[in-house]
Amino acid sequence: MQKNTQKLHEPTLYEIFKVFLMLGLTSFGGPIAHLGFFNKELVVNRKWIDSHLFSELIALCQFLPGPSSSQVGLSIGFIKKGFSGAFAAWLGFTSPSAIIIILFGYGYVVYEQYIPFGVIHGLKIFAVSVVAHAIWTMGNSFCKDYKSIIIAILSAIIIIIWPTPLNQFLVILITGIISMFVLSASKKNYKKLSEFLISTKYALLILVSFFVILFSLPVLSAVFNDPVLNLIYSFFRAGSLVFGGGHVVLPLLQADIVSSGLVSNEKFLAGYGVAQAMPGPLFTFAAYLGAVSSIHPNGLLGGLIALIAIFLPSFLLIIGVLPFWSKIRDIIIIKRAIIGINACVVGVLIAAFYSPVFTSGILSLHDFVLALLLFLMLKFTKFPIWGSVIFGSLECGLYYSFF
Repeated sequence: MQKNTQKLHEPTLYEIFKVFLMLGLTSFGGPIAHLGFFNKELVVNRKWIDSHLFSELIALCQFLPGPSSSQVGLSIGFIKKGFSGAFAAWLGFTSPSAIIIILFGYGYVVYEQYIPFGVIHGLKIFAVSVVAHAIWTMGNSFCKDYKSIIIAILSAIIIIIWPTPLNQFLVILITGIISMFVLSASKKNYKKLSEFLISTKYALLILVSFFVILFSLPVLSAVFNDPVLNLIYSFFRAGSLVFGGGHVVLPLLQADIVSSGLVSNEKFLAGYGVAQAMPGPLFTFAAYLGAVSSIHPNGLLGGLIALIAIFLPSFLLIIGVLPFWSKIRDIIIIKRAIIGINACVVGVLIAAFYSPVFTSGILSLHDFVLALLLFLMLKFTKFPIWGSVIFGSLECGLYYSFF
């Protein structure tokens, strides 16, 4: 087997923020598509981390609740530049959609009817090409023998048949357990993740603080009967307990926020429609709900409170878990599990590519041809991602305006 001699790039703090800001402006299509953007930009183009570590981070974040793509992003920032790197990655990736959706909260649905169908649909088609590119590159890296190919195919089939977040989690978990006993792995140890990782003592303290906040917030909100504490608890709980990313947290927030009267159902549905078309993480929908809520503070301050509350669990969990992950990943049975999980993640990508990415994005032969063209641009050219986004949206917008 050929050794990986790729020299990794060590970005500056400003570079981390700048690159993730660009990704936050151009990463359309939900968490699975975001991982495709991350893979192309951070692994293939910029070489910040290698493909093996990238896949490990995906596998780790699949096990944790919260927005998986945002967690992978802040993990990369943390590995490169510690706490400040994690914050810079999160701020860059999150701020574009958060700002846009808060502004939409002020304007409400005044301009909703003026957004052409083709422009939004073009973003979905672009997501098809991104996920296809991620399957291509990650499949080549992690499905090199018949066992891993079988794992990927079976994982995809199971998730397509039973497409629930819990089932996805169980498939990854069971794959990891079985792989401990049926796969083989190299005994060579990995390099240390980063000098910026904190000690396990502080990591444990961070994990304890997460559970303290989670269980103390409902008590505090009940004792003080403070609607702001209730709002914070609703979003912190959503960020703490939801597996499967932004698409899963939206109906949970609807049941919680709308039923409590904080946001009307009409406002919720209007924001939901816009959130689907936003670049970056879908969890920024919380900022919209905080901005339009019926309690004070709302507006900009309410949006920021809700945004921080829903993302705070991800910071605490990722930063608390990563140092332990750094120590246990050299254990041989863990290595075997990682190999199996890597292949399983490819299966997860295939399942997501089929539904909802392909089924909602490809409605005609035109859509298929455009998706294929965008895929070829991603695969064989250095055309910028933002340029591909604009090209796909404009082309699709013009097509559906005349046909």
